[in-house]
Amino acid sequence: MTSLTRGCRYSVRVSPQMANRIVDSARSILNKFIPDIYIYTDHMKGVNSGKSPGFGLSLVAETTSGTFLSAELASNPQGQGAAVLPEDLGRNCAQLLLEEIYRGGCVDSTNQSLALLLMTLGQQDVSKVLLGPLSPYTIEFLRHLKSFFQIMFKIETKPCGEELKGGDKVLMTCVGIGFSNLSKTLK
Repeated sequence: MTSLTRGCRYSVRVSPQMANRIVDSARSILNKFIPDIYIYTDHMKGVNSGKSPGFGLSLVAETTSGTFLSAELASNPQGQGAAVLPEDLGRNCAQLLLEEIYRGGCVDSTNQSLALLLMTLGQQDVSKVLLGPLSPYTIEFLRHLKSFFQIMFKIETKPCGEELKGGDKVLMTCVGIGFSNLSKTLK
């Protein structure tokens, strides 16, 4: 359950009207689920904005349990790929955020690998984290962890039910390697 949603729309070297178009299209999707949405705008122009035109949107949802889930999209650089309409970018980013909320877990899909890396490098003790369905990047990252650190994760699938809403969850468990900084001075 989401309690509030915040966002920041940014643009450089494009019309400030792009901001309103992005925000309106994102709101058209998100307002169907929660009215507490604040999307701030940040527009840069002139010398401070650099040389590349573009725009994007970053959205963050806080759940009632205090978990932050995020989604972010940006326009393609000029001359690379198809041009993106501001309305499409706003709608797609809002849909990505809704997908992250549905997936659930304690970490959104873009940060799953970071949580697993911290568990791997942590103390030589059992660490657990509840994630949404694993992203393809995370699956490949688990293979890298196995080859670099010879560490294996116990993977338990938790089907959604009364306690767990949304998609199926994955409980990841491992024993850390106890990595410590050798350059750290001891007192």
